[in-house]
Amino acid sequence: MNWLNKLERKLGRYAIPNLIVWLIGAYTVGFVLYTVNPGILSMLTLSPYHILHGQIWRLVTWILMPTESNIIFLLIMAMFYYQLGTVLERTWGTFRFNVYIFSGILFTVIGAFFLYGIYYALYFSQFRALPELAAALSANLGWGYSVSYINMSIFLAFAVMYPNMQVMLYFIIPIKMKWMAIVYGVLIVYNLIITNWAGRVSIIMSLLSFIVFFLSTRNLKRYSPHEVHRRQQFKAQMREPRPGSGITKHKCAVCGRTELDSPNLDFRFCSKCEGNYEYCSDHLFTHQHIKRSS
Repeated sequence: MNWLNKLERKLGRYAIPNLIVWLIGAYTVGFVLYTVNPGILSMLTLSPYHILHGQIWRLVTWILMPTESNIIFLLIMAMFYYQLGTVLERTWGTFRFNVYIFSGILFTVIGAFFLYGIYYALYFSQFRALPELAAALSANLGWGYSVSYINMSIFLAFAVMYPNMQVMLYFIIPIKMKWMAIVYGVLIVYNLIITNWAGRVSIIMSLLSFIVFFLSTRNLKRYSPHEVHRRQQFKAQMREPRPGSGITKHKCAVCGRTELDSPNLDFRFCSKCEGNYEYCSDHLFTHQHIKRSS
């Protein structure tokens, strides 16, 4: 996308390397806070009511909300998404990966305020009469926002990029990414049904990030494994001299034959000759060594 290329030229130097490490570290810190003092997380949630009343740190601190309540699953998922995020950053580049993650975060924040706005419009009179009711509703919705579904968008992007890559599910079960993506799709539909509206907003906004940034960025197809392999083959062919061009890479200093005369000829430089003299396999050991001093 042209706008993304222009943005990268202007702001690319500000991109954060290894952003996936910071993201995983954030909700790992949240897990520690939850273990030590669960009540402190209530001050960190994405609650639009409290943000509009001065608690602006919640615009960022909701990223600390833990994605898992079990330390074993947290470690497994952290290792899994670290690998996926690292590969995506190397494939796309640091700036594009940054845009992908931060767009998911931004969309989630926008979605949270949009949902709160809907509730406020529906229950305007009640919220005006009982402001604490609006605060309670916003705080309750805030518990539903986390980076779990941003992780999901990372997985979906990776599955589209590398559908046939095989991974070890829970370090035991070998499975291709495309089949895991189907399982994820079923889980997404299931979560959309059973979760609250905050959870639905998180899912939809994460999918929006995936659709808008990834699927509409057609230029990213050039990063697919098939396209990378195709370009490598093309470059290798371009390095080879074209038949009839008269351009050669090797030439025997004795007989003058080149690789165009016989594709089976091997050429080597002689370490005993003074200078860059190359010989074919017939004359490598039989030629007279060239000494400049003689």
